[in-house]
Amino acid sequence: MSEPGSVAALDAPARWEERSATRVLEVGRDQILERSRRIVEVAYALLEQAGLDGVTIRAVLKNSRLSRRAFYERFEGKDELMLAVFEHTIRLAAGHYRDQVANLADPLARLEMIVTSIVLGRSTDTHTQSATIWRRGAAMSREHLRLAQSRPEDLQTALSPLLEVIALQLSDGMSVGSIRSTDPRRLAALLYNLVSTTAHTELLTRETAAPDPARMAGLARDLWFFCLRAIAA
Repeated sequence: MSEPGSVAALDAPARWEERSATRVLEVGRDQILERSRRIVEVAYALLEQAGLDGVTIRAVLKNSRLSRRAFYERFEGKDELMLAVFEHTIRLAAGHYRDQVANLADPLARLEMIVTSIVLGRSTDTHTQSATIWRRGAAMSREHLRLAQSRPEDLQTALSPLLEVIALQLSDGMSVGSIRSTDPRRLAALLYNLVSTTAHTELLTRETAAPDPARMAGLARDLWFFCLRAIAA
């Protein structure tokens, strides 16, 4: 007499079949992600070259050498692509800031570097030309504002890696008594909102003007001293 469930057990995939299917799915996932990343990286490069207007689906397809079908299998349209580019930019920035402050012992010095870099647009490469930084910064400012209005939850998810880096420095400062004790994540959000809103305003109001590094450096310095007064113990 067969045991209960034995028929179902025979109908189920064998272990080797499950292993084989898993390998195929993993290979397929890797290929999907590789092409998705290629599209986002191409869009990011176009953003630096020509600003937001330069990021068109036609240009992305031409530079990535992928088909329209491949694009729409991964993104609903340009808005979805720009959200991915924004997330990609924030992740790059978070990793860059984490590496840049790693050798600084003072949490306040780390925060000063992060705040200054956000204002100056030095989120990935301190050697990038100022005109490129200006274009990229203005484009990301527009995208930030669009997401805040139309997709606030997606915006917060995208910002979370950067906010975590800022919160970590604040937490370290609280531990040594140089920063007032409070919720570091909430303080990180307040700090970032102040800095980013100020940077957005400056970038968008002077978008058509020639980059003025001295003006931006002065703004970064003043903004840091303002933040310091707000967070100091």
